[in-house]
Amino acid sequence: MAGSARTIHTLPFPRRPLDAGPEPVPARVSEPADPDTRAWLWYENDLGWPTVPGRPLRLRTGVRFDVLDVPAEAGAGALRHLAPDSPVALRGDRMRLLVAAGSSEELPGLLDWLEWSAVALDLRALGAGGSMAAPLAPTALMTAQRGGSVQGAAVWLRPPKPGCGVEAPLPALSAVGREGSAPDLVRLVDTVAARCHRIRLRRACAVPPARRRGRP
Repeated sequence: MAGSARTIHTLPFPRRPLDAGPEPVPARVSEPADPDTRAWLWYENDLGWPTVPGRPLRLRTGVRFDVLDVPAEAGAGALRHLAPDSPVALRGDRMRLLVAAGSSEELPGLLDWLEWSAVALDLRALGAGGSMAAPLAPTALMTAQRGGSVQGAAVWLRPPKPGCGVEAPLPALSAVGREGSAPDLVRLVDTVAARCHRIRLRRACAVPPARRRGRP
């Protein structure tokens, strides 16, 4: 009607049903008690690293990373060539340096180019189709330390960080001479090879002369 005030209709706010109870609280998923299962979940779910079925738990190499398996003494001298967040594992007197996937295929040619191919080196690479013992996950490591069962187990010297891609900080051939990119695989291999050779020479000198006869 002309001249009359227009009626404004507003929608009421939604209300909860009278018989509705409190909002349900999402159930919390409890952590599995089995340390091996916790470790498997950490690697597969948190890190996205494929594992090998069965026990003891092993990590597949050649998928997200390859591994340089070297004496711990030689590996310690090469840590400066790795990014601070580049994972490094330790098992007994052996160190496992994680490098870019595909590096194991490049290693023979790289050693030849660096003129180390004629020298017997205590150095091997794990790549596609291989696996390495899965180091204890941080939570499992603390449990093992309390129980005194860490001896002989693989542990992380530099543990991986969940939520971060492992490929970025790993040494790679494609990074040679490029500023601000991944660490240089060439310098890493050359340093490790030189230290492996030094260890070999020291051990040879420690052998009594009578036992050296007939050795090359």
